[in-house]
Amino acid sequence: GRGGANVKTKMKNLKTGGVVEETLRSGEKFPTPELEEKKMQFLYMQDGLYYFMDQETFEQLPLSSEQLGDAKLFLKENIEVKILTYKGTPLNVELPMFIELVIAQTDPGYKGDTASGGGKPATLETGAVVRVPFHINEGDTIKVDTRTSEYIERVK
Repeated sequence: GRGGANVKTKMKNLKTGGVVEETLRSGEKFPTPELEEKKMQFLYMQDGLYYFMDQETFEQLPLSSEQLGDAKLFLKENIEVKILTYKGTPLNVELPMFIELVIAQTDPGYKGDTASGGGKPATLETGAVVRVPFHINEGDTIKVDTRTSEYIERVK
């Protein structure tokens, strides 16, 4: 195929907001040693910064809410994420696909409202809001798909 050898990837630089363009040859996962994916554990949030710890070196990496974007909605203490860094600058935070969170606030279920099938909004312990079925109550733990913010199931 013509021009099929190179795959252009655009990566947003979280620090500057600029876009880094890298041309990857197909089949090459990371073209340069500067591009690294690290497993990190979310520790805590303080003064608007979210602290992650490299599980190999135990170094801590603070990220701002702007850098995290929507990922911050599902950050629960001690969850493991993958952070892609370019020359040490964090580019992307990848959450686990599914995460279990406790419902902090939701209205009580309405009898007979199941026909609408829309569910009701529920605020999770991390601040994310997802739609849940009417039988779900405050204090329940649910499994959420972090890519779509969708309710998957109630966790016993």
